[in-house]
Amino acid sequence: MERWFARRRKSKVLELADRQMILAMDTVVDLQKAVVAASKDDKKKVEVHIEHLSKIEHEIDELRRTIFEELTKETMAPQDREDIMHLVKRLDEMADHVKDGARNLDLTLKTKISDILWGPLVDMATKLVEITRILRKAIEVLGTKPSEARRLAITIDEMEGQVDEEYQKIKELLLQHSDDMNMATVLFLRELAEEMEHVADSCDDTADYVRILATTREF
Repeated sequence: MERWFARRRKSKVLELADRQMILAMDTVVDLQKAVVAASKDDKKKVEVHIEHLSKIEHEIDELRRTIFEELTKETMAPQDREDIMHLVKRLDEMADHVKDGARNLDLTLKTKISDILWGPLVDMATKLVEITRILRKAIEVLGTKPSEARRLAITIDEMEGQVDEEYQKIKELLLQHSDDMNMATVLFLRELAEEMEHVADSCDDTADYVRILATTREF
């Protein structure tokens, strides 16, 4: 984030925004680890990762409020202020979807889930981790290598399509194996997959914004 604004004065708000970006992506890692642990029936690890990401999400909320307060004090160009607000809001929304997905996963821990569902769920969560890592790289190189930022943004768009395919696969499997699970479990798993799909959408939306900035902004 600071390299993006390399020509601008280092400021508290940029440090806070960078911190928020790191934390938002950390929640995705925790969700992926929780899904993997659930696939191995390791309920204790699932709860540890969910608790951790919930704490991080709370810190992200606090950072968002602090960043918006600091933006009222910063002497920066209006466009810079607006860009930071857009990114902060998008990352906050992404973390909210992660938290909601984790809550649905938590609700399934005491139920029996067909083993065939875990493969696609783990694959979906793992792809989310990769997408967020690419997004962070795209933001980091935005100010110094705009063409690279655009390339990475396109990669994120392609990976979002892969996540969407996994989501469709999971819905089909839920339909096929719904008789093996109670309906509440089916609902929670569908909502887990849906929230993960929303995480990918949030990353893709942010990547679109990065692509616009890389094309139109002068650094």
